[in-house]
Amino acid sequence: QVQLVESGGGLVQAGGSLRLSCAASGRTFSTYAMGWFRQAPGKEREFVAGVSWSGGRTYYANSVRGRFTISRDNAKNTVYLQMNSLKPEDTAVYSCAGKSSIVTMNADEYRYWGQGTQVTVSS
Repeated sequence: QVQLVESGGGLVQAGGSLRLSCAASGRTFSTYAMGWFRQAPGKEREFVAGVSWSGGRTYYANSVRGRFTISRDNAKNTVYLQMNSLKPEDTAVYSCAGKSSIVTMNADEYRYWGQGTQVTVSS
């Protein structure tokens, strides 16, 4: 079992930065691919970024590539999402998720989920 707890959300002006953290419990964290997803009001949940179990491969949605960076520290059982040049359209609840095997963009394939953290970007 893996439990995930996100932190680091908040209110920021457009152009600003935030760093989200996702702390995991469980000894198997380092074997899981991890992803960040977001859901804005009235919209479907969407893939934001993913990182392989080793941290060696990263994946990004086109909408955030070049602005967001995903990373992980397996020694600390934590995955991060550094968000720069934030835009109002980035406003959403951001959730981290874990799955076995490789990173995918399909949220239904992720087994473990955090409760989410709100990110609000003002214009």
